[in-house]
Amino acid sequence: MSKNKTIDVQGTVITVFSQGDMDFISLTDMLQAKDGDFFISDWLRNRNTVEFLGIWEKVHNPDFNYGEFATIKTQAGLNSYKISVKEWVAKTNAVGLIAKPGRYGGTYAHKDIAFEFGMWISAEFKIYLIKEFQRLKEIEQQQLGWDIRRNLTKINYRIHTDAIREHLIPEELSREQINLVYASEADLLNMALFGKTAKQWRDENPGEKGNIRDFANVSQLVCLANLENLNAHFIQEGLGQPERLQRLNWTAIQQMRLLVEDRAVKKLGGNNDEQ
Repeated sequence: MSKNKTIDVQGTVITVFSQGDMDFISLTDMLQAKDGDFFISDWLRNRNTVEFLGIWEKVHNPDFNYGEFATIKTQAGLNSYKISVKEWVAKTNAVGLIAKPGRYGGTYAHKDIAFEFGMWISAEFKIYLIKEFQRLKEIEQQQLGWDIRRNLTKINYRIHTDAIREHLIPEELSREQINLVYASEADLLNMALFGKTAKQWRDENPGEKGNIRDFANVSQLVCLANLENLNAHFIQEGLGQPERLQRLNWTAIQQMRLLVEDRAVKKLGGNNDEQ
């Protein structure tokens, strides 16, 4: 179960969480936007609601108990009929509604069902609920893409440092000497792509936390990953630093010209390419 997140729908803060490949939205939070006394059990006793939930479970839940559902459906809408979310789930083995205990307790519904529930508050609320939920998912997708790019950079960095260790570091060097070689090779890439060393960047940005690569945009990160692989290849071929720097700089120029104009890269990076 993923960490809870929230969206703001017309001033009402609503909790959202993911379970497996399903997204669930808090109906309990949504009720705060409803004028007057209204309970989830009131919505659940409505015949149209029961029919909708039954169809949804039929599409998404192979273990749905149709026998119990048929019994509930015959009683739905009667003045004497009342059922809680826990009872609904226990009797029908439903997966679209969840009653959660604890700090973030309450009734949660799969996004499809939550959108339907939004109509019970107002048509306007439902529209804004869908809009804010979609905005949340777009942000999550951008963050996922950014994490993938950062992890890719880390993997390529490992390939790069392995090549340095195997081809440039003699066995008898001290740890301090080895670290100097790593730093030297890292700055070789920094110079090829950014035109400055890590120390030069820190001197120019004394108030910033992190390093030059933490402030790279998506195009630069993609290019850096490519340069690390290419430098590892050059090291294995036995090329010296001056020649490698010249080749890497030329490659960086060519790749950045393409990357900054690539629409797919721009979309993946979002606002990060505007740095």
